[in-house]
Amino acid sequence: MTLEDLFPDGLSALQIGLAVLSVLVGWLLSRFARKGVLKLTTRTPGISDSVAQLAARFTQYALLLVGIGVGLAFLGANVQPLLAMTAIAVVVLILVLRGVADNFAAGVLIQSRQSVKIGEEIAIDGPDGEIRGKVQELNGRAVILTTVDGRTVHVPNAALLTGVLVNNSRHGARRSALEVRIARSDDLDLDEVIGIITDAAATVDGVHTRERPGVRISSVSPTRWMLELQVWHHPLHGATVVSDTVRAVAEALEAAGLRSVVAPEQSTPPLVPPEPY
Repeated sequence: MTLEDLFPDGLSALQIGLAVLSVLVGWLLSRFARKGVLKLTTRTPGISDSVAQLAARFTQYALLLVGIGVGLAFLGANVQPLLAMTAIAVVVLILVLRGVADNFAAGVLIQSRQSVKIGEEIAIDGPDGEIRGKVQELNGRAVILTTVDGRTVHVPNAALLTGVLVNNSRHGARRSALEVRIARSDDLDLDEVIGIITDAAATVDGVHTRERPGVRISSVSPTRWMLELQVWHHPLHGATVVSDTVRAVAEALEAAGLRSVVAPEQSTPPLVPPEPY
């Protein structure tokens, strides 16, 4: 493509001057718009620096391209070759940046709505089951998690926005349940046993005092009681609190002369079956 193809009628000084002016105005407007977007995003809660920078650069380049396009129009450019080149460029850009644009838009929604915050523990559906981890970073492409076993997971923003998201930290507390199987005793009734269990759980470090431990009766048979102990704790301290509670309750029941099995609810079945009580 030559200049004669783009400008078949020649150029005048006025056309050149208007074209240069339009490009200059577009450049100035793009600079001011970039600063304005940065100021606006800093005042909007939940938008990270990476997302703000990406939005500012996009606005700047878009206005600059508009100024260049207006300048070419002043020059009387033949629009057909330009339209063809623009259409090809747009198609290629859409194919290449489709995923990036989706993740960027989803990232803006996530951070503006604050459905996820840094430091919170969340659970999402992964390719091999549930993924649970602590949010370390929010950016324009993904949410970065650190799992309980030390792995780093990059979750695309679009997948997080459209998938099932469980926020374990937003409430400020989390409830865990323990299964308690106790052989029936002639010396103690069920209410006394429940008192032993709740008192032992209340002494565990990390168990919340504003929501006292509660016990639900699952089943009663001639040989045993099956109970469910519920305790509230910090969302990120569940494993430690549950472990300490299992130990404290088991020791309290043993001190009372009761044979029992205490285990976290939905735990992995033991390799050796428990005694039948």
